[in-house]
Amino acid sequence: MSLVKYRCSEICRTNTGSTMKASKEPLGLTQDLGNNKLETEAKTESQSDLFENMKHRFLSFKKNNYMEKLEHYENLAKGQEPKFMVIACADSRVCPSAILGFQPGEAFTVRNIANLVPPFQVENILVIGHSCCGGIRALMSMEDSGKPSGFIQNWVVLGKNARLKTKVAASSLSFDQQCKHCEKESINRSLLNLLTYPWIEEKVREGVLSLHGGYYDFVDCTFEKWTLDYNECSFKEEDERISFKDRLFWC
Repeated sequence: MSLVKYRCSEICRTNTGSTMKASKEPLGLTQDLGNNKLETEAKTESQSDLFENMKHRFLSFKKNNYMEKLEHYENLAKGQEPKFMVIACADSRVCPSAILGFQPGEAFTVRNIANLVPPFQVENILVIGHSCCGGIRALMSMEDSGKPSGFIQNWVVLGKNARLKTKVAASSLSFDQQCKHCEKESINRSLLNLLTYPWIEEKVREGVLSLHGGYYDFVDCTFEKWTLDYNECSFKEEDERISFKDRLFWC
C-alpha cells in the first residue's frame, strides 16, 4: 500500500466522526480539503528531505574539511585578512567559491542581482558577471523612458549607463547578443562606479588596490578576467575612455 493510501485509510479509521460530518458538505469542498492536506504533507516531507540532505553535506564538510584543516579554521576564528573582495550575481548557478576555488578566509563575497554592489577596502576587488543574467535581461527590456517598475527593475536601473552604451555599440545585434554585451559592459560600469568612492580611487591611483572584472559563461564553462588600467583611462564626461590590461581567458 502506498504511503498516501495508507494515510488516507488511517484518517478514515481514526476520524470517523469528522468524516461523517464532512460528508454533509458539498463533495467538491471535501475533496479540496483532502487534497490540500495531502499536498501539505507532501511538501513537509520534501522539505524534511532537503534539510536532511543539507545536514549530511554539513557533516561531510565538518569531517572532511573542517577537522582536517582545524588549525586553519582556528586561526580564522581569531581574525581574517582576505586578499579579495568578490562582487557577484545572486544567481544560484554562479558560485564564486565553487568556480574559483576560494577557501574560507580568502575573499569577502557580496552577491545580489546583476552584481551591482558597492565595495569594501581590500587589495583586489573582483566584479564577476555571468552569461544568461536575468537582471541584465530585465535592464535591457526596460522601456527607453527608463522608468522602473518592480523590485528587480528598481535595482538594475543602476546599470542604465551600461544599457545606453550597449544600445549604441551593439544596436545591430540580436537582443540575446545585446544582453551578453551588456553583461560585460555592466561589469566595466561597476568598476568605474567603484572609483566614485574617494578612498577607493585614491588607493587605485597609488597602486595599492586593483580593480578586476570577471565574466563566467556557464553555457560553455569559460572564464574571462581583466584588470582596469587606471593610468590609461579618461574619466572626463566628454571624453570617457575605459582601458584594461592583463586580459585572460580560461577555458
